[in-house]
Amino acid sequence: MEQLEHPLKAEVQAVREIILGVDKNITEEIKWKAPSFSYKGYLVTFNLWARERVHLVFHNGVILNDGNNLLEGDYPDRRMMYFSDMEDIKSKRAVLEGLVRQWIALMDK
Repeated sequence: MEQLEHPLKAEVQAVREIILGVDKNITEEIKWKAPSFSYKGYLVTFNLWARERVHLVFHNGVILNDGNNLLEGDYPDRRMMYFSDMEDIKSKRAVLEGLVRQWIALMDK
């Protein structure tokens, strides 16, 4: 993060903190030159090529139950979630935390 040059660096940091705060067993590494989070397998990875918004890739997100319809895309192996600014992050925080918890619960089965 120290070396990250991104117009939404503060927003990326806020989303990182939310994800890491869900469970103490979530680990972080760099994948695709961006933070990626795992728990018994990949959970979610940032796509930092987008400069106008924060872009998260939920690995195997197709299996998550997103009653809020915040996961986007019709890919067979992933779903996307986007944040435009700090207010958007605040408004979607509970949903993001819920999706990560749901993913962890599925991995624990």
